Amino acid sequence: MSRDAAADLQEAIGSALTEKREFFRTAGEYRQDGSYVVSRRGADSTGNAKVFASFEELQRLYKRLPETFDADDVGRTGITGSRRHMIIRHLGEHPAFDCRIASRNPLTGEKQSTTGDDRKEVEVLAD
Repeated sequence: MSRDAAADLQEAIGSALTEKREFFRTAGEYRQDGSYVVSRRGADSTGNAKVFASFEELQRLYKRLPETFDADDVGRTGITGSRRHMIIRHLGEHPAFDCRIASRNPLTGEKQSTTGDDRKEVEVLAD
């Protein structure tokens, strides 16, 4: 492989490993080093971002939260200031989390767990 082809491949791999998705109020970015950054959409300062070691770390945080949670619950994990609200909004916006914003004042997230009562039955027909 030529040096130029190797450089092109390295750049393509780097681009594939990094991805930024913007939602309504927040954004999530997968970085090359494996970290995951939650930020306010369109914000430039680091005061508007929370860096997690990985996306899995954010998933573990979500699992530890109660079924209904607010900024105080998120704050107990060590996240401070307005970042607590940003995390709640991101969990409500990101499709990987079965969560919705239950209340805007105070900002409250609610896990949308599927129980037996909520499940829809599907009839499967055989040929």
